[in-house]
Amino acid sequence: MTLKKSFETIAVSGISGGDEATGAISFPIYQAATFKHHGLNNSTGYDYARAQNPTREEAEKTLAVLEGGKSAIGFSSGVAAITACIHLFKSGDHIILSDDLYGGTYRLFDDIFRDFGLEATFIDTTDTQNILNSLKENTKAILIETPSNPMMKVTDIRAVAEITKENGLLLIVDNTFLTPYYQRPLELGADLVVHSGTKFLGGHHDLLAGFIVANDEEILQKLRRIHMSTGATLSPFDSWLILRGIKTLHIRLERSQENTIKIAKFLERNPKVEKVYYVGLENFEGYEVNKGQSTGFGATLSFRVKDKELIPKILERVKIIRFAESLGGVETLITYPITQTHSEIPEDIKKRLGVDEYLLRLSVGIENIDDLIKDLENAIGK
Repeated sequence: MTLKKSFETIAVSGISGGDEATGAISFPIYQAATFKHHGLNNSTGYDYARAQNPTREEAEKTLAVLEGGKSAIGFSSGVAAITACIHLFKSGDHIILSDDLYGGTYRLFDDIFRDFGLEATFIDTTDTQNILNSLKENTKAILIETPSNPMMKVTDIRAVAEITKENGLLLIVDNTFLTPYYQRPLELGADLVVHSGTKFLGGHHDLLAGFIVANDEEILQKLRRIHMSTGATLSPFDSWLILRGIKTLHIRLERSQENTIKIAKFLERNPKVEKVYYVGLENFEGYEVNKGQSTGFGATLSFRVKDKELIPKILERVKIIRFAESLGGVETLITYPITQTHSEIPEDIKKRLGVDEYLLRLSVGIENIDDLIKDLENAIGK
């Protein structure tokens, strides 16, 4: 599905431009679990909210157009969306995943679904040779995060798509960090795009949501059946919050990215910081690949301090920046991955990636940049 209007206009108006029946500019919250039939075989198109709800449908259709997809499916969380993707496979199937990714995704594959006979291999997907070396007869899909969490590693989506097409595999791309405003994986060869809508799409740390976007109708039909049968559907109110968040997505991302670039450069100059991991830095390893497949760098970075004894001091001293999990909101958050988002990743993988006692992650918001830098300066020291 191609964009007939600009991204910004669709984001602001939604797919329907408001409620046609009443003229309401803000699409209504249809807080209904069930819908009346006018007679036998005479439905309004809505029957039971687990199958579909008008507010959720508006959010799904809006995101589908923004992602360049045929259809989107809204879930109660990002993890629920990934779980639905897993249900496309069966016992004995093998999935290749990025080794640097959200800890909850790792837990799903290595803990929950391993008991159901699903095999998972976690590798550095930035090197396509690693992918080729990991292919097996029972490999069915590749799932990548790019940029990855928390080390901001960039995988070449087009290159991986070539591998999946040649081998009859599905390519699943987690596009949470860049959103369709900066990156559209379907146009680069992905089969499925997943989102934690909790993050940048919602943008205000006040909802849980997840989405899958795709173009293949056969896959979409399977996912819709999984969606309705397992029941992790997006609520009407959270659907409305997503619609509200998307209206300002482009403005928030631009301001947050502007702040992130300035903070990344500030951290690079700080003698107590050993390294900054941010895709928007020209000397960063994934800069050129990211530039070739996206239009932006996002608003998340990680950085390593030279002395781990500084970590608790930073987390206690920040005043404007909040020490909390999650990312993608208007408020700037700082996270300690080793004890929070990535606590369940095996030690050998964390060691290989560099997720250790020295690493912090920042999700940069839209506050005044001078205030944010002063806050970091006071917390880290000069």
